[in-house]
Amino acid sequence: MTHTYTPRGHYFEEMEIGDVAVSAGRTITEADIVSFAGLSGDFTQIHTNAEAARRGVFGRRIAHGLLIASIASGLLAQVGFIEETVIALRELTWKFSLPVFIGDTIHAQTTISARKAIPKLAGGLVTLDILVLNQEDKVVQSGQWKVLLASKPG
Repeated sequence: MTHTYTPRGHYFEEMEIGDVAVSAGRTITEADIVSFAGLSGDFTQIHTNAEAARRGVFGRRIAHGLLIASIASGLLAQVGFIEETVIALRELTWKFSLPVFIGDTIHAQTTISARKAIPKLAGGLVTLDILVLNQEDKVVQSGQWKVLLASKPG
């Protein structure tokens, strides 16, 4: 038996307005926060100091907003709908609505809201409306990504 790799991504022409993709869930850990602090250099007390955070508005440490946005990107990448067809992330707008705490489980959902062919780039721009939801299905972050996807070969 021969197994051949086949990309899972969809080409620009295969993306339809209204299509939805939902990721698996992922629980946020203390290790995630510590690793992100080290990687980014952001050791802000609300993320890394339990005693300082306890006295703050949320009463405990919260995950970095950009950590959650990054994890959401990874969760959606795992769905595979743009694997090997994405050329570039061109633009994003993002809103941070609710804190994410250690132990929260998040998942991401995207809906295609617009498409624009760009023949000179051999593809097109697809607008993805993104929601990041916690275990209570509350939106913790949301926004829009504009990604350049390749056109179908031939």
